[in-house]
Amino acid sequence: MINLLRGLVYFVVLVLIQALILNNIHFLRIATPFLFLYFIIKMPVGTSRDLVVLFSFLIGLVIDMFSNTPGMHAAACTLAGFIREPLIRFFMGKDLPEGIYPSYKTFGYGGFRYVLSFVVIHHVTLFLIESLTLFDPLFLAIRIGASVVTTTLLICTIEAFNIETQKSGD
Repeated sequence: MINLLRGLVYFVVLVLIQALILNNIHFLRIATPFLFLYFIIKMPVGTSRDLVVLFSFLIGLVIDMFSNTPGMHAAACTLAGFIREPLIRFFMGKDLPEGIYPSYKTFGYGGFRYVLSFVVIHHVTLFLIESLTLFDPLFLAIRIGASVVTTTLLICTIEAFNIETQKSGD
């Protein structure tokens, strides 16, 4: 019950931060941070793939409604949610205990690689769907790279200050 409430609070807070603050931030009209990905990243290990994909789609759909981007975030989040478990297994191995929350404390350096790979998959998908062309591939690559860096830095900063994660390992 507590985990469900925790997930609901993460969902609402991250969607509000994204919709009200971060959607209005475009560094040099190139980079936009997408903090709501933290919700998908922090889902417990061992959560069924069906639930991860469902919640990924839902958070993407809600962000689409606030951002006026018809289905772009939903598609990118659904793909990222589908690939989430294989990414965790690739970077952390198959012998992870079920129910642990991905964090830098539990995953170590593999956690950073997991977050970075997850963000890259989401952003490449999102920006390719958004542009629907490879007319200016250099600008597209710059947008993807800059947004990946800002999103990853923001997620790392939030994770560094996440008191619950720090207490869970002690």
